[in-house]
Amino acid sequence: MTHRILIVDDDLHIREVIRVALKKAGMIVVEARDGKEALTRFASDRPDLIVLDIGMPEFDGLDVCREVRKTSDVPILFLSARDEEIDRVLGLEIGGDDYVTKPFSPRELVARVNVILRRISPRGPDSKADSATLAQGSLSVDPEQHVALFAGTPLKLTAIEFGFLRAMLTRPTAVFSREQLMRAAYQLNIQVSDRTIDSHIRNIRAKLAAANCNSVIETVHGVGFKLGRCEPQA
Repeated sequence: MTHRILIVDDDLHIREVIRVALKKAGMIVVEARDGKEALTRFASDRPDLIVLDIGMPEFDGLDVCREVRKTSDVPILFLSARDEEIDRVLGLEIGGDDYVTKPFSPRELVARVNVILRRISPRGPDSKADSATLAQGSLSVDPEQHVALFAGTPLKLTAIEFGFLRAMLTRPTAVFSREQLMRAAYQLNIQVSDRTIDSHIRNIRAKLAAANCNSVIETVHGVGFKLGRCEPQA
């Protein structure tokens, strides 16, 4: 399957670097120069993933993400400057899947794109052992269909959030360190900060709380996280 990627950045040189790298990886690339054009291209081209710069003038990447998330769960990989840590974390909290800081390695960016795409791609017939539905309480995850449900209601999870829950559901009584969750969700040797992991955990908790579950993930202080009862609130 050939994936279509939307690149959104007001810097022509950065768009060119990303375009070349993604095309070499066999992907189809469409581009937008600003946030408003990004929404137009998103509606017309229906990309499989968006590489989205945060720091654009006027309608920035965070605004674009908020608008996209009103109607779609398409994966979003943020680009951000090194001094924009608050914006990077905010981007994850409003629905981003991952981020790459500028200046970046094109190889690393392609690797992160591939990790996210693998998370949302249907699995082949040889992976049946990995595709069985996983469940804890009223929470269930179907890895093959990339569907998560709580009490029968679909959950809108990003690819990384889905990866976290899938990993935890495979070992529902285990306590996971941040490093273990990172390896489970990112698969490659990619380093992300504890703050990034915590942002994803907060997102998962918020989405389950909105579905009437406040017991999805428990914090084990000094160690990491584990699944809770995953049952509706009384």
